[in-house]
Amino acid sequence: MEFATSPDASTLASFALTSLIIELTPGPNMTYLALVSAGEGRRAGFATVAGIALGLAVVGVVAGLGVTELIHTSNLLYEGLRWSGVLFLLYLAYEGWRGPGDAAAESGDPGRRYFTRGLVTNLLNPKAAVFYVAVLPTFIVAERPVLAQTLTLTAIYVAVATVIHCLIVVLASQLEPLLNNPKVEKVARQALSALLAAVAIWFAFSTAR
Repeated sequence: MEFATSPDASTLASFALTSLIIELTPGPNMTYLALVSAGEGRRAGFATVAGIALGLAVVGVVAGLGVTELIHTSNLLYEGLRWSGVLFLLYLAYEGWRGPGDAAAESGDPGRRYFTRGLVTNLLNPKAAVFYVAVLPTFIVAERPVLAQTLTLTAIYVAVATVIHCLIVVLASQLEPLLNNPKVEKVARQALSALLAAVAIWFAFSTAR
């Protein structure tokens, strides 16, 4: 006798819609992608998207194994993760503010560098862990294998997030030709960097317990 291991189609559709609404809410990923794509172009933007997707997938798998529940219930682990994420976002905002000229000495492949930043930003994002602990379980069917359902829902969430993030990259990268003027580029880059810093501060308050 066969048993279904995944939620039914209506549950999957409801979860996909929930994921879409959550991802359309402005946050660190959206702001940083706009900063990178407008200033550095689509290649850097898509590299960042790939890192974000991997980060979200890793957190989802970890959630399926029960580790994020431990983080969610431990104030020490949660606060350490939260403040690490805030400080990393502030660092990215500072780096964006100072401009590529000061960062030219950085070695290595730029695509790999942006991929790593997208990955780290989401591994240090306690809101992602909370999503997998507080939101995703509400779509789990108790009579079916939890791990298989968690992985299925994680795949849907990562897919929805990646589509939204790719659209942000495409839209923001359209501004790149307009930023050929150094003065305009500097103003736009610093404005986005200031916005990212503001998001980091909002992130610190919104994730506090």
